[in-house]
Amino acid sequence: MSRNQRIGLLAAAAVVVVVAIVVAVASGGGSDDNTTAQTTTQGGSGGTGTTTTAAPQPTEFRLQIKGGEPVGGVQDFKVKKGDKVTIVVTADAHDDIHVHGVDIEKPVEPGKPTTFRFTADTEGIFDIESHVAEDAGREPQMAKLTVEPD
Repeated sequence: MSRNQRIGLLAAAAVVVVVAIVVAVASGGGSDDNTTAQTTTQGGSGGTGTTTTAAPQPTEFRLQIKGGEPVGGVQDFKVKKGDKVTIVVTADAHDDIHVHGVDIEKPVEPGKPTTFRFTADTEGIFDIESHVAEDAGREPQMAKLTVEPD
């Protein structure tokens, strides 16, 4: 390989690296928003094509608590491992809600929805509990979160 061919090969490799960085930055580079797109390339006889699909939207659930009880009974929120999850909790009285498995606890105030956002990274079944109910000696489970394999 001649010197000019080696320089040309190095220049082409540098261009590929720069393009990869630009694409990664433009697509969000693994940020926690949901604007990234997934691209798949299909091959076979007849040439190649590229299909772009939008990333899945976050899975959103609503939990309403009245009189210290979940409206409609204990709910079962089901997601796949890796899903982005949003749980919006409303209550008619002060409460402290704990989402096990992701270990997030937040206060909930009457008339002010509280939002829990996280990625379901661990498979299993996890309780969503009211610490106010637990402290009062009542059943604390308001819902359960089931994270299934992807």
